[in-house]
Amino acid sequence: MASEVAAIGAGVPQAVGTRWFRKAGGMPPAMFARSAKPLSGRYLSFAEREEIALLRAQGITMQEVARQLGRAASTISRELRRNAATRSGGLEYRATTAQWHAERAARRPKQAKLACSAALRTYVEERLAGVVVAPSGAPVPGPVVSWKSRRHGPRKNRRWANAWSPEQIARRLPVDFPDDETMRISHEAIYQALFVQGRGALRRELTACLRTGRVLRMPRARTRGRGKIFLSPEIMISQRPAEAADRTVPGHWEGDLILGLGSSAIGTLVERTTRFTLLLHLPRMAGHGHEARVKNGPPLAGHGAEAVRDAITRTIVTLPEQLRRSLTWDQGAEMAQHARLKIDAGVWVYFCDPHSPWQRGTNENTNGLLRQYFPKGTDLSIHGADEIAAVATALNSRPRKTLDWKTPAEALDQFLLSADRDRVATTA
Repeated sequence: MASEVAAIGAGVPQAVGTRWFRKAGGMPPAMFARSAKPLSGRYLSFAEREEIALLRAQGITMQEVARQLGRAASTISRELRRNAATRSGGLEYRATTAQWHAERAARRPKQAKLACSAALRTYVEERLAGVVVAPSGAPVPGPVVSWKSRRHGPRKNRRWANAWSPEQIARRLPVDFPDDETMRISHEAIYQALFVQGRGALRRELTACLRTGRVLRMPRARTRGRGKIFLSPEIMISQRPAEAADRTVPGHWEGDLILGLGSSAIGTLVERTTRFTLLLHLPRMAGHGHEARVKNGPPLAGHGAEAVRDAITRTIVTLPEQLRRSLTWDQGAEMAQHARLKIDAGVWVYFCDPHSPWQRGTNENTNGLLRQYFPKGTDLSIHGADEIAAVATALNSRPRKTLDWKTPAEALDQFLLSADRDRVATTA
């Protein structure tokens, strides 16, 4: 159909051909111009649009059209919805009209939608940076925070605002304006208005109202390249023995660090079955706070890879062999020497998936209990090894509902006694 139109248009004078195309409900595609830039394979070409028009005229489904063109069905669906001809009062799809619509939408530079619509911009700003209001209706300004063109520091006051996320704003618009198609915007467009210079429909200081308070956007490519070089598929949590997952056999541990003021830290080890807890004393190294750190040298704060490896080894080798089966940790750099730890302590080490603390739920729960003794924002380096051991003893002598109100120490002793009886019976 469309190829025949192109052939007819090529055989008439240019002015007549243009009038004919417009009368037919379309516009001459820009790809006929000699200076037209070829499209990349990411976008539909005019030839593909011709195929879509022909196949749809034959009653072929969108899914079958997508299969024949080697495209996703969603691509065909969007193409039919966005670029159909509307002059006839329907949504008849014509290749020439669709090509004209696509090229018009691709023209750059394009004015930002928030810059064009004052009502939309006001709506976004009120939900993003609007004043917090008390139940009585009185405004509550919160602390006075000056804009310093950078991210707020730790433990600093932040500007009080409604602080809706861009996605919440974008998703709420169809609810508040169901019949007004002009009141629509994507969350990505809001982020670009905040972060991209030249899209300045929103003031840059409104980034302080985002939950992260980040004033610069981190490219996805940068986050993708942050892989841990010491990780491999065979040491991920998916490879951990099934007995560790169902807690049937003691000896499988979860570990982590709790951090305090000045990069101080205490290591925690929790046995999955009995909830027995061991705490690692990680004192600061000599020169911390007085000497500049040497590049590629040991972390003077005391919780580098070598310090954590040595602390775990010293602690876990005191346990019976049947209690040294596996250790599950997050992907922190402090476990970069896990291979040496496996040799020294005789324990297999597995790592959780990124951003998945629930895979170490026992340890996360225990860390919350430890905050009663080691609150956030306090200096943990002031506690010596004896004090840390005393806290571990207090935690292990506390009855637990999940253990039928036995203490972790009693549950561990019961397992060791039964293991000794089984060994004696086997020997006899």
